[in-house]
Amino acid sequence: MRKLWLIFAQAVTVIVAGLFVLRAVAPSWLAPRVTVVRETAAPLHAAAPWVAAPAAAVSFAAAAQRAMPAVVAVTSTRPPTARQRRLFGDTVPTVGLGSGVIVSADGYVLTNDHVVDGASRIVVKLADHREARARIVGLDPDTDLAVLHIDLDHLPTLAFADDGHARVGDVVLAIGYPFGVGQTVTQGIVSALGRNELGINTYENFIQTDAAINPGNSGGALVDMRGQLLGINTAIFSRSGGSLGIGFAIPASTARNVMQQLIATGHVLRGWIGVAPRDLSSREATALHLDEGVRINAVLRGGPAARAGLHAGDVVLAIDGRRVRDTGDLLNAVAALRPHAQATLRVLRDGSTRELQLTVGLRPASADRDRGGPGGHS
Repeated sequence: MRKLWLIFAQAVTVIVAGLFVLRAVAPSWLAPRVTVVRETAAPLHAAAPWVAAPAAAVSFAAAAQRAMPAVVAVTSTRPPTARQRRLFGDTVPTVGLGSGVIVSADGYVLTNDHVVDGASRIVVKLADHREARARIVGLDPDTDLAVLHIDLDHLPTLAFADDGHARVGDVVLAIGYPFGVGQTVTQGIVSALGRNELGINTYENFIQTDAAINPGNSGGALVDMRGQLLGINTAIFSRSGGSLGIGFAIPASTARNVMQQLIATGHVLRGWIGVAPRDLSSREATALHLDEGVRINAVLRGGPAARAGLHAGDVVLAIDGRRVRDTGDLLNAVAALRPHAQATLRVLRDGSTRELQLTVGLRPASADRDRGGPGGHS
């Protein structure tokens, strides 16, 4: 064993001595080899494809600048009510602030009914600081829309968008005069389409948005990315009075239809068939193998639906090819029918579907009072 240890010690000594001699005589032989790579200049994406190039700044300025000149401030003055006089004596008039949209070069302005209803004096102020007294052309409380007229030249206008092409997720701008601080633009998306049964208006088909809408924005514009009028801002869901990201706008198609009728006749004509509808319960829907439709609770004797053969208990599935999902759909579909025109109802009765032909009636002026809120007579 001692002999093996002696041989090992001698071998180590010889190797160390050899390395010492090489280091002294030829040190380069022991230097580590290093390969140097010289990189030529190259675009960032070619040298490092995982590194994103700087993105172009996103701006909505073009759409905003196209729409802003046509959005106006609406100031309405209302005389004190009899109750106010009785309680407080002589009081000063109430001043309300809202917004509006100029939609024609000859001076027609769309706004909300609740912005100007009962006003004794209405003043419209443009973004270019011009002002004019406005007169009411017509009011439609059922949709909370009103048309005003102003006499000014060289008016900016806002074109109507096709809200039928709107999609959830589309970017939108809300333009108006909140809290009287001046014209303000906020940005958001379309949060939902076809919102109804909210108890806001008689006829509801709202565009929901999270663009900030606050008091004073009522009657202002909801604008798409082309700078066109997608809707008229009308209401918010709020516990504080300020924006919580749930706002509602009346679609442009509804606003344009109401405006045209108010300009032509001063009022809006709507279809009526004389039924009391209600939504299907989940149990009824399951039993009937339906996921949409409206049960008819009652049919007015002698009304259009009764004359066409509609019975209480029938389930309406479609009107003139337009699917009916719930009572809100039914109300809107019937209201869109022209009085005295022919319409086709597709109904489910005793497990089978059938089509009924009816002549649309004219919605009575007293129907609002009879309804007692959304979901009443149609």
